[in-house]
Amino acid sequence: MEARMKSQSNPEVITAIQHLYKVIHTGGVDPLVLELVHLRASQINGCSPCVFAGVASAKRQGETDERLHNVVTWRETPFFTEPERAALALTEAATRIQDGAPGVTDEIWDAAAAHFDEKQLSSIIMNIALTNFFNRINRATREQAGKAW
Repeated sequence: MEARMKSQSNPEVITAIQHLYKVIHTGGVDPLVLELVHLRASQINGCSPCVFAGVASAKRQGETDERLHNVVTWRETPFFTEPERAALALTEAATRIQDGAPGVTDEIWDAAAAHFDEKQLSSIIMNIALTNFFNRINRATREQAGKAW
């Protein structure tokens, strides 16, 4: 498969995204939690460039191979903390919004709110949304894995 576009760069869009990243990363959430959230949403959406870049970024933040290999099966493994599990559940519910999906239930929200304050939840939600934004662009344009932004 080949990418449909050679360049998607628009300086104004890049500047806006940089501002969003700054807000997300100043929300008081552990950067590794944000990396796990990004990786899980990208796995769900089948976005190979974001999975590739997300793994590389998480490793730069100190994430282990053991945990990275098990993000997709986080419910069945002992490698994640309760706050991480709550963030991953929130990620899945907010990402899987197809027809008939329950979305973010009160139970999922309450579990996340037990571990994160409103500012942190805002950062996590923005991170999920921005990841889904990139996932959809990359899927539409057939962007290929192999780049780490």
